[in-house]
Amino acid sequence: MLNTTTLDTAEARLGAAYAAEQHLRRHGASLCDLLDALDDPSGFSALCDLHGAFGQPIPDADAVEGALQDIQRILADQTPSSLDRIGHERGLPPSDMTRWHGARVSEFLVRFRHAD
Repeated sequence: MLNTTTLDTAEARLGAAYAAEQHLRRHGASLCDLLDALDDPSGFSALCDLHGAFGQPIPDADAVEGALQDIQRILADQTPSSLDRIGHERGLPPSDMTRWHGARVSEFLVRFRHAD
């Protein structure tokens, strides 16, 4: 007998992954700029992992979720003083960028959690 709950969960997780991919296509450059400015190699590595998960014909939903969790953690760990320094040095609005990208990443992670 086919377990439709498992199929529904897999479909919902895949939908969350596709939504994250669409978002990354539109706003990935800004997220890349932010992670580069934060000067945390693990942030850029997580973004590369995210891109790698989308490099398959069907995205690996677990890899997408894991990379998003890493990015969320890195964004949340930023101190106001480091963001102020980055803003001054690079002429970016890193506080605003961190809040905006953090909120988007959180929205995608909620979609993964609701899929389970």
